[in-house]
Amino acid sequence: MKWMIISDIHGSIDDLKKVLDIFEEEHMDQIILLGDLLYHGPRNSIPEGYDPKAVAQLLNQYKDKIICSVRGNCDSEVDQMLLEFPILSTYSQIFVDNHRFFLTHGHIYNEDNQPPLNKGDTLMYGHFHVPIAKKKEDIYIFNPNSITFPKEGEKSYGVYENQCLSIYNFNKEIVKKISLI
Repeated sequence: MKWMIISDIHGSIDDLKKVLDIFEEEHMDQIILLGDLLYHGPRNSIPEGYDPKAVAQLLNQYKDKIICSVRGNCDSEVDQMLLEFPILSTYSQIFVDNHRFFLTHGHIYNEDNQPPLNKGDTLMYGHFHVPIAKKKEDIYIFNPNSITFPKEGEKSYGVYENQCLSIYNFNKEIVKKISLI
């Protein structure tokens, strides 16, 4: 099983196409979306290739591969009208490999404002546009960064495989990695 973890697309069809090409090339199984899918928000510049409608159409082609999508602070109810998979949950939880993943966007729950978690759980979020893969007080913290507007480092996405979380740049080079065992 190999997941691709994408956050903060912000309507950039160009960047989404790049990561989905990698998804296909690397024969990944499923996709987790950590919010801010279609719109750039008032604090960001308009991204290159800004086309929310095309982003929605392309994501809909992968709806059978999307196992989780959570609502970001730039996502709205009207976005759900275009998307054929649910996006309006504040958080979701996935249990796999005897491990709990708490998935959220990051504007509510994040490293500094954690939900109730147990030893060994993973808090996975986006929002801050910085790559994070670390263990803090028996909790794994993971942020794949933004594929469109990185504030630190370069555009990147996450991968979960063999009980490891990795962050990759668009050249498929590992930026950060953490083992969950």
